[in-house]
Amino acid sequence: MNQRAVSFPLRMVAQDVALALFIAVMQVQGTVAKVAADGAPRPLTDFGNLGFVLLALSGLVVAVRRRWPVPVFVTTALASLVYFSLDFPDGPGWLGLFVALYTLTAYGDGRRSVVIAGVGTMVLAVGWLIAAADVEPRAAIGWVFFRIGASVMSAALGESVRSRRVIAAEAQERAELAERTREEEARARVDAERLRIAREVHDTVAHAIAIINVQSGVTAHVLDKRPEVAREALQAIEQTSSRALREMRAILGVLRDENDGRVPYPGLEQIDELTAKARAAGLDINLEQTPPATPLPSAVGSAAYRILQESITNVIRHVGPTRVTVALKPGIDVLEIRVTDEGRRAAPGDHPAGAHLSARPPTGTGSSATAGRGILGMRERCQLLGGELDAEPTAGGGFEITARLPLAPTGSRL
Repeated sequence: MNQRAVSFPLRMVAQDVALALFIAVMQVQGTVAKVAADGAPRPLTDFGNLGFVLLALSGLVVAVRRRWPVPVFVTTALASLVYFSLDFPDGPGWLGLFVALYTLTAYGDGRRSVVIAGVGTMVLAVGWLIAAADVEPRAAIGWVFFRIGASVMSAALGESVRSRRVIAAEAQERAELAERTREEEARARVDAERLRIAREVHDTVAHAIAIINVQSGVTAHVLDKRPEVAREALQAIEQTSSRALREMRAILGVLRDENDGRVPYPGLEQIDELTAKARAAGLDINLEQTPPATPLPSAVGSAAYRILQESITNVIRHVGPTRVTVALKPGIDVLEIRVTDEGRRAAPGDHPAGAHLSARPPTGTGSSATAGRGILGMRERCQLLGGELDAEPTAGGGFEITARLPLAPTGSRL
């Protein structure tokens, strides 16, 4: 009860008190005026002014109608039954009852309140009809049916108001839920975009740094003896760093075209440039590429390029000059990518960069990537598109990366 009382502000309480006083005055004053005009079979002063007490009580009790709607309805209903059963004069003594019925269904708990209102109205109807059985003139019984009809309408109006309030609250809740869902989806998209940018930056920077590292080693090794080779290495460093900066700007959305679209991400169209930079870094790359029957989806082409880039970067960084076979086999529904290296060569000193890399332990791409996050990142790229990736050493001491990307990706673009 207390929880229900504190749920209504003081303004509503004041309104209910004012309404109760108004109804009590109207019921008493209206009945007195009707008696003065038409007379009455029983004066309101009988039984110790019981008529006045019942009229005032059924009006004043409305002051707590929102707090205790069921007790208020029961009180007004009993007051009405007693009043008309004792043959007190008819008048506007039903105002409080109608307000109580409306409040019961409008502020009740739905089905239970409607049942109470329905049962109460039927009891009232029977009591009123019995009390009016010997009313004279008989035409006056029309007021009984008016009270019955008005009671039903009051309960129906209250239920209609409650239903609309519930529907509005549910709509508001759905709107808030939809807003929260949109915010969560937006945050998820932002997180996914951040993860994609992090992966793109990692692949771009790692590949560029690996090549720059090798070329700087070449420069340091041949600077005094073969300046023309050093010059070529420095040019390769310049081109690689410039390319990395362009890719970084494209990834971060700094560069935009005329239509405010971002610069497209690298795809298999740049594979020749990728292999050329790898050859400049000392790799002997054999490219086996079968043209696809139809253009590859951009998501598949971008993922394939990054997988090749990461695989070649691992070879440059951890193996050094060696022979690498890159095979691209687009099928009907799957693009297969295979990158196989022969492992560290037995005589790395034959290449100028070999002396720079000879201090590293003889590991293949698999061991190096396992220690870092190279293979993990490539596998995640494949899984996002619904593909798979295998990484395993070869019998000759090298390593092989095999990726299979569906041409109809089931995941989201990186």
